[in-house]
Amino acid sequence: MIFDKETAKQTAEVLLQINAIKLQPNNPFTWASGWKSPIYCDNRIVLSFPKIRNYIRTTMAKQIEAKYGNIDVIAGVATGAIGIGILVAEELGLPFVYVRPEAKSHGRQNQIEGFIESGQNVVVVEDLISTGKSSLNAVKALKEAKVNVKGMVAIFSYGFEVASDNFEKAQVELYTLSNYENLLEQALDTKYITSKEQDILALWNDNPSEWNGF
Repeated sequence: MIFDKETAKQTAEVLLQINAIKLQPNNPFTWASGWKSPIYCDNRIVLSFPKIRNYIRTTMAKQIEAKYGNIDVIAGVATGAIGIGILVAEELGLPFVYVRPEAKSHGRQNQIEGFIESGQNVVVVEDLISTGKSSLNAVKALKEAKVNVKGMVAIFSYGFEVASDNFEKAQVELYTLSNYENLLEQALDTKYITSKEQDILALWNDNPSEWNGF
């Protein structure tokens, strides 16, 4: 779920401004999964725009502080959320770690990089939520390290039902700065898309694996 409507609309607007999110209902993208998609989101672009990254950093930090109070560590999900996670940790004056998709096969064979102790309170930072599987894999690694995962905060979510189901099943609280629903509202309000294009985009979100552009 989003933190609040105003933040969701403003975050959607800044992501559209820098093309971190592109909407192309008439010329869909093809995802690595093979899905046809009228949207492509790459929040790592945020790091290249100082004003936008500062907005994301301060907004996410304030929301984390308000929602979770005193925490001990910020954990970023590799690789997309490492940069944002470090910025948020710096804003809050907290230690930072990041979680790999799997443990290294050499050296110390770490999956969690950085110093973390059993019993610490952790908030996980993610850049994008699609199905939630990779994000929840990071949570699983943290829980195996016997830390207390208070929740996860992400920049943007596609709002897929499967993601909601996955987070509910894992009993992990998820908040995002913005989501697909508010993105479409903002894009229509600012005439980035037409009402007809909004209808196409909404149909994709209802059944993304079967959507064919019509």
